[in-house]
Amino acid sequence: MAATKPKPDGLDNPIVAKIIKYGARANVAVYRLTNGRIGAKWRIGAGWRKPVPVLLLDHVGRRSGTRFTTPLLYLADGEDLVVVASQGGLPKNPQWFHNLVASPDTTVAVPRERSRAVRARVAAPDERAALWPRLVDLYADFDNYQAWTDREIPVVVLEPR
Repeated sequence: MAATKPKPDGLDNPIVAKIIKYGARANVAVYRLTNGRIGAKWRIGAGWRKPVPVLLLDHVGRRSGTRFTTPLLYLADGEDLVVVASQGGLPKNPQWFHNLVASPDTTVAVPRERSRAVRARVAAPDERAALWPRLVDLYADFDNYQAWTDREIPVVVLEPR
């Protein structure tokens, strides 16, 4: 395992969350427009040399009831899909995570499959421990993100329903 990179200055600045938010919206639009031909591989950071698959996660705001779609890196684990609530190492869990905890039945889009019904659950500690090295192998920056935050980054398993 490579040494983690130092935490970037300004990571906790609210503008970073806004950049992530608007970048995600652009990714969703392009992904949907091209049915995943563009936007289904993450090629930033550790993904530059080793592109990482991206899914689109639908979720409903737990307070607003508004429908949202968020692009997330994922690991295929048999029939399950595994996602990480890293939010680039920001200090708080992303909204999609809280929304899934409140309403776990949802859908995802993966390339060549526009809608797959799934049920989300947070990985148990032993399951997370087994999945984490595989997730870091998929996208090495997950280790950096964990080092940059005081929270334990949740791992979410999306099971077919």
